[in-house]
Amino acid sequence: MKPLAGTAVIGIGNEFRRDDGVGWAVIALLCERQARRPLPSGTVLARCDGDPGRLITLWEDTALAVVIDACFPPAAQPGRTHRWRVAADEVLRQAAGRQSTHGLGLAEAVRLADRLGRAPGRLIVYAVEGADRSLGTGLTPAVASALPRLVRCIEEDVRWFSRRTRRTGFGPGRPLV
Repeated sequence: MKPLAGTAVIGIGNEFRRDDGVGWAVIALLCERQARRPLPSGTVLARCDGDPGRLITLWEDTALAVVIDACFPPAAQPGRTHRWRVAADEVLRQAAGRQSTHGLGLAEAVRLADRLGRAPGRLIVYAVEGADRSLGTGLTPAVASALPRLVRCIEEDVRWFSRRTRRTGFGPGRPLV
């Protein structure tokens, strides 16, 4: 088995469906901030439409994958952000019954990657509650106002994980605790 290395930060979404574009907006903001405060070497920033095959390709062989996506629960509080650092089976349980604006959701991509042996070493999921997924561009004000804090949290996660893996030699067969 090839050793896991690096980090993939993946924004899922559709910039032409209002708040569903939050993942892409996060990646755009991270790219802007890279010039002032670069992320650790080996960090890849990517946008994805949520297709399971493309997601798996983006996170395959990475020690850490951070995924950002919009969610639209029945009683949404736009801008509220959920963070999970969980094993693949927990993502599947927590995502059961949730609606995705993508043909197949993140849970299906995680399940497929796990079965194919192409899952990341660790997965952190940020789900941002949205208000509007109608056709159009631009985030609603409540979702847009959540971006600066969310980007700082993601930067902290990536930097912490990078320091931790350098210190412990994290890789396959040696879980991060």
